[in-house]
Amino acid sequence: MSNEMTVAMKQHGVFSWNELMTSDIEGAKVFYQALFDWSLDEMTAGDMDYTIAKSGETEVAGMMAMPLEVKGMPPMWGAYVTVDEVDVSARKVIELGGKILMEPTDIPGIGRFCTLQDPQGAVLSMMTYEKNSSASGQED
Repeated sequence: MSNEMTVAMKQHGVFSWNELMTSDIEGAKVFYQALFDWSLDEMTAGDMDYTIAKSGETEVAGMMAMPLEVKGMPPMWGAYVTVDEVDVSARKVIELGGKILMEPTDIPGIGRFCTLQDPQGAVLSMMTYEKNSSASGQED
């Protein structure tokens, strides 16, 4: 990922990453690769397999199998917005009438994130990236 893109993605309030959680990761890879002409790079993050989707040379999204913690949830795309301090922003969500669905959690080598629900019911994730990380966890 280019430094210019990485810097832009780390700006507070910017949508920075999109991620698919699915019950059929192989089917999803075939579908989205054919639909959007994405190239796919496989990686392992801890004990989890993760697929980075690229449009040209630009990383645009990640794909992963549904974790056991969300078993029963339908496959879905999730969006991340960068924030300066995820713990501070999570407290603000509560002050503004929203809910925290997943408490702030560290992702080694990437940053800290949480998942929120706004007062109308929409779900979104927030991320504070580590200084030298990209959205996919690869070093700048």
